[in-house]
Amino acid sequence: MAVWDDVLPEQDRQVFERAGWGKDAGYGERPVILVVDVIYNFVGDRPEPILDSIERWRYSCGERGWEGIAHLQELLAVAREQEVPIIYTGMDRRPDGFDQGSWNWKSHRSGDETDVVGHKGNEIVKEVEPQPQDVYFVKRKPSAFLGTPLLGHLVYLGADTVITTGTTTSGCVRASAVDAAQYNFRSVVPEECVWDRGELTHKVNLFDIQMKYGDVKETAEVISYLRSLPKRPCGPNTPTGVPNTAVAAAAGGDE
Repeated sequence: MAVWDDVLPEQDRQVFERAGWGKDAGYGERPVILVVDVIYNFVGDRPEPILDSIERWRYSCGERGWEGIAHLQELLAVAREQEVPIIYTGMDRRPDGFDQGSWNWKSHRSGDETDVVGHKGNEIVKEVEPQPQDVYFVKRKPSAFLGTPLLGHLVYLGADTVITTGTTTSGCVRASAVDAAQYNFRSVVPEECVWDRGELTHKVNLFDIQMKYGDVKETAEVISYLRSLPKRPCGPNTPTGVPNTAVAAAAGGDE
């Protein structure tokens, strides 16, 4: 049973089935893990009911987020064992909110400072924090591709598959997973490794991703896929976090 079955009208199911949507795109051979905005702003600083959490962290997904983090820990551990590249995104804003742009038109709870540059709310949650070999950058809009170096990194790695995790399913996860497909990568979303503020928006957006853009899979299946790959599937350009001695030597020679 798919996670969206209990909210999907029977006629909608028949429409997509008869129209031929929902076929699996499958996995490639050179995946990259994308961890989207797993910051304290979106889960709070501890597991608690969402209505309690948003009193202090207005963007929080509450306990749903912490459940997802537990699954994400498992996925990342296997990815690191296999030396699969992991790319993180984060979010923050200037104190005057200029860089938020159109976001300012939709948010009416002003005065909160949790998302301003330098606040703890913008930190990656410790349980899944980046390691030295991982890549991190801040984005300004929902898609991890818009105005960021992500596409260039994927090209450099020779990646053919983007496995999108994080939050929120209906916002930044969906936008990133859709853009991955639009750039002709195989787009995979591990179901338990993404979460949302709303149960309905979570389920409906996963359904739409599966129907038209990528593959929504159980995390256990994605882990099995990663384990089936040779180590370091993206090859010699995979980031290591270790200083490049050749580059350092060249720089020293120029002085």
